[in-house]
Amino acid sequence: MSIKLVAVDIDGTLLNKQKEITPEVFSAVQDAKAAGVKIVIATGRPIAGVQKLLKELELNQPDNYVVTFNGGLVQDTVTGQELIKETLTYDDYLDIELLGRKLGVHMHAITKDGIYTANRNIGKYTVYESNLVSMPIFYRTPEEMVNKEIVKCMYIDEPEILDAAIAKLPPELAEKYTLVKSAPFYLEIVKKNVNKGAAILHLAEKLGLSKEQTMAIGDEENDRAMLEAVGSPVVMENGKEELKKIAKYITKSNDESGVAHAIREWVLK
Repeated sequence: MSIKLVAVDIDGTLLNKQKEITPEVFSAVQDAKAAGVKIVIATGRPIAGVQKLLKELELNQPDNYVVTFNGGLVQDTVTGQELIKETLTYDDYLDIELLGRKLGVHMHAITKDGIYTANRNIGKYTVYESNLVSMPIFYRTPEEMVNKEIVKCMYIDEPEILDAAIAKLPPELAEKYTLVKSAPFYLEIVKKNVNKGAAILHLAEKLGLSKEQTMAIGDEENDRAMLEAVGSPVVMENGKEELKKIAKYITKSNDESGVAHAIREWVLK
């Protein structure tokens, strides 16, 4: 059965080390679209943080979709219409915020519209995230967050501080939420069972596609759920060795246009 949906991670996968889309990747994506294949960017970022890439790949056109917030939202790239939305409750936010204070780590919460922090001394990684995803930062006390639709919370701090905090996390946190360490200085917390894989399969179902018609391409541990969910998991040559064990295919590295190689070799042939 031919592949009709390809989910693609961004950093270390779609982009090369210079954070660029190579001409080979651009060309392969256009050929896949022309063949009726859905190319879906799947990321931990909000949609504001991927608009430039969607435009560059010409995926900002009708009937194109993007998985954002590690599966918390699936949106139409043109209208922003939400096909899937999984948010944290206010009580979730309060519990996560209080635990962060007890552990001595910075925390911020992210909605579709911005990054919210209750830390008066805004952490440098909150500023980094703001620049990365093109979203404003707002200072709000926990009491002022009551009506916000929070898609994810993040513990952000120096790697050694964050790792020490992670070692002290109560086991029930991982039972109640999905935790993803997406960078040495980021621990993302989303609703339980929210991940890129669940979102991709949900989107495929809405499009009338089977699991066998889906492919995912990734390189990092936070791509595992997506790779395990689809019919054809593809891992980059530069990807984690542990991930390569679950791959159906290993493609070239991100500096060798591995996404283009995967599309041409296992989707368009």
